[in-house]
Amino acid sequence: MSRVLIIGAGGVAGVVVKKCAMLPEYFSEIHLASRTLSKCEALQKEAGKDRVVGVYQVDADHADEVAALIRKVEPALVINVALPYQDLPIMDACLETGVHYLDTANYEPKDEAKFEYSWQWAYHERFKEKGIMALLGAGFDPGVTNVFTAYAAKHYFDEIHYLDIVDCNGGDHGQAFATNFNPEINIREITQRGKYWENGEWHETAPISVREDLDYPNVGVRASYLLFHEELESLVKHFPTLKRARFWMTFGDQYLTHLRVLENVGMTSIEPVEFQGQKIVPLEFLKAVLPNPGSLAEGYTGMTCIGTYVTGIKDGKEKTIFIFNNCDHAMCNAEVGAQAVSYTTGVPAMIGASMMLQERWMQPGVWNMEQFDPDEFMERLNKYGLPWHVVECESPFKR
Repeated sequence: MSRVLIIGAGGVAGVVVKKCAMLPEYFSEIHLASRTLSKCEALQKEAGKDRVVGVYQVDADHADEVAALIRKVEPALVINVALPYQDLPIMDACLETGVHYLDTANYEPKDEAKFEYSWQWAYHERFKEKGIMALLGAGFDPGVTNVFTAYAAKHYFDEIHYLDIVDCNGGDHGQAFATNFNPEINIREITQRGKYWENGEWHETAPISVREDLDYPNVGVRASYLLFHEELESLVKHFPTLKRARFWMTFGDQYLTHLRVLENVGMTSIEPVEFQGQKIVPLEFLKAVLPNPGSLAEGYTGMTCIGTYVTGIKDGKEKTIFIFNNCDHAMCNAEVGAQAVSYTTGVPAMIGASMMLQERWMQPGVWNMEQFDPDEFMERLNKYGLPWHVVECESPFKR
């Protein structure tokens, strides 16, 4: 059985739904659920009612609601592209009903800007005993970057020592200030302290305080800032030879200026404030007035470049490779009506789901992407819209 239930109806979900709908050989039947039924109905219309056969309203904050829906639909797999706050309730529902699970971002408590895998890794034995699998972080970063690292370790090195994941959006959407995925999650991620792994321990930095100007293939030189990103946590665990692991993301001056102003006036806070007799969270209000990331696709120009610089030892000699993908915003819009940031997250989720349904990747328990053989996943990236390249080069980073 290859029936799937997709939870979420935002920009990434739209890509997942449409890419799954194109591949009936992997996905025999697609069901879609979200808090907002009208969004599901719109996606059903776009993808075709013969492919998205059922749409439902569900509050994914509540495991009992999700479990009831799973029993109704009887999917082989739940693809979670809702909010990171909802990972645990959906995992609880999958445990209760004995259904496989996949997500694209790790759990984050709603009342604290802190994302880490500990909460989800704690489900490993329960999923294993139930005979079901959870695949965590099956987007691009995390996700493809984890697989790039595993591919490099398998094919290019005897030991990997230095890892720098780089994420560049060289596109232009024409908006004064907009985020390319959920504004609430995006801003929480960027405004927390940076963190990287070196010599067996974590080191912290002030937010957006460490900068490198990096030259990205087919994009050019962009200011890149050190952030903490969740794939670092799993990669340093599963590749113990790493001496240092870092993550970098590009931001333009205009974006950072807007962000600093919003931060200075309290609009990025997640602490509730009193307003006209009710409690509101400033960041949630900001999300409501910013452009919907799903609306940015039309007219978006330029491309992304996301990849991994890996330095290590092969046959006693040190070398560096860069594995990367370029993704064109306009081409993504032409194919599925999405911008490239949604596309680069949604396509890997579809591929990960296909790997599970075909039992190419299937093992009871809770797993990260790099824990499976990377080769077939890498082949499917080339086949389904995210071609990658490997170049041997000098590392752009100082020791």
